[in-house]
Amino acid sequence: MTEAPPEEAGATQGEAPTEEERIVMRLEVHLASPSHGMVFRDGPKPRRERGHVPRVARLLALAHHFQALLKHGVFGSQTELAQVAGLTRARITQIMNLLFLAPDIQEEILFLPRVTKERDSVTERDLREVLKTLMWTEQRARWAVMQSCCKARGSDRAH
Repeated sequence: MTEAPPEEAGATQGEAPTEEERIVMRLEVHLASPSHGMVFRDGPKPRRERGHVPRVARLLALAHHFQALLKHGVFGSQTELAQVAGLTRARITQIMNLLFLAPDIQEEILFLPRVTKERDSVTERDLREVLKTLMWTEQRARWAVMQSCCKARGSDRAH
């Protein structure tokens, strides 16, 4: 921040401002780099969370995005979507199948804790066992079994 010239601060021409006339402002700012360039933002720099969002959570979010694109007619079919996305039709199907999970399981997946060490505790491949049935009650039972197995597998990795 620049100080006002002496004439604006109340001092006469050629005189330095007195201590009573000087205004000091302290602002807490941080440098941010949004897509349009570097800018100053108010407040301290936010802390970045450690780790990464589990891949299966990103895939589930992607499935919802793909579904919206298909629903709004952006793509006419999963085949067209696969071509544009650079994925095989089989992979698009695997991703889209995540939408058949019970809503509460989807919510748990989307809110899985960030992965900071080792591998993700739940993978899309693990969920294929849960998806062998479309009955949500059966899915929940399979999900509970899978989670206990994944937790045991995670504790084995830690040792």
